Amino acid sequence: MSEGKIKIKLVRSPICTPEKHKKIVRSLGLKKINQVVERPDSPSFRGMVAKVPHLLAVVE
Repeated sequence: MSEGKIKIKLVRSPICTPEKHKKIVRSLGLKKINQVVERPDSPSFRGMVAKVPHLLAVVE
């Protein structure tokens, strides 16, 4: 993992999840399964990942 960055991967579909979970996934910039995005490693992004750990994975 690079300095100050976190890679987030969408591993499961948010179709049958509550609307809040869908909004979190979309706000991270994830649209497709297995898509990986790189975001700043800040407490706000870490908190978003912690809200939906069953949908996301942190890629090393």
